[in-house]
Amino acid sequence: MLLPLTRNKAELIEVVRITDPARHLMSDELTGDTVAIWEGDDVPEALALVAELPGSEPYRCFLPGWGIRAHGSTGLLFEIAFCFRCHGARLWGPDLPPEQRGQTFDGGSPTALELLRRFRSCLPD
Repeated sequence: MLLPLTRNKAELIEVVRITDPARHLMSDELTGDTVAIWEGDDVPEALALVAELPGSEPYRCFLPGWGIRAHGSTGLLFEIAFCFRCHGARLWGPDLPPEQRGQTFDGGSPTALELLRRFRSCLPD
């Protein structure tokens, strides 16, 4: 997946559990409950997983269940909502080119499954 150039400035990631997935079809931002904060070495590791997500053919549902907000020292850098069913991702961020705002990924790939595992580990048992 192609990430914004600001990914190198990320110092903190909020992991977001999306509570109203249908809202993200036309939303101007990622909405949901922050379930974890990743800092330190977790930030480049998580962003590397996202960047390594292989492309895929898109499906149509786009009902994302998870998202991230990447923050740098000056504030919010970008947001991504992930739908592991339709293999779609929606990105928001300043100066993000239109071709980067909607992307696809292989939701069944080992990389995607590891990312989903990390997201799910943020929820209480």
